[in-house]
Amino acid sequence: MSRISAKDTKPELVVRQTLHKLGFRFRLHRRDLSGVPDIVLPRFRTAIFVHGCFWHQHSGCRRATTPNSNAEYWTSKLEGNARRSRDAVVDLEEAGWRVEIIWECETKNTAELETRIIKLLKL
Repeated sequence: MSRISAKDTKPELVVRQTLHKLGFRFRLHRRDLSGVPDIVLPRFRTAIFVHGCFWHQHSGCRRATTPNSNAEYWTSKLEGNARRSRDAVVDLEEAGWRVEIIWECETKNTAELETRIIKLLKL
């Protein structure tokens, strides 16, 4: 698991490229914000988390499975990930930030991703 990267993942790069293509400027991994959001748009006071469907247990997604071997460990680990994500969202919203979660499976269709980002930032 030490090889699993928390930064610069492929889905995150897709979102960053889409934002840049649309002309948005952003900051990455601001450690002073709760949960260290993947992308921060200070001008819009918006934090974006790009979550892996497996690691954050995207409900209804086929990638959000629990391994059969050592199931007890994986269940507690994945539930902990989801709990920390929810706590970070609550903390940021209480601090006045808009929070958006983009799932790994949603980055596969860039046209839909562009539409979602434009709608999110109301252009």
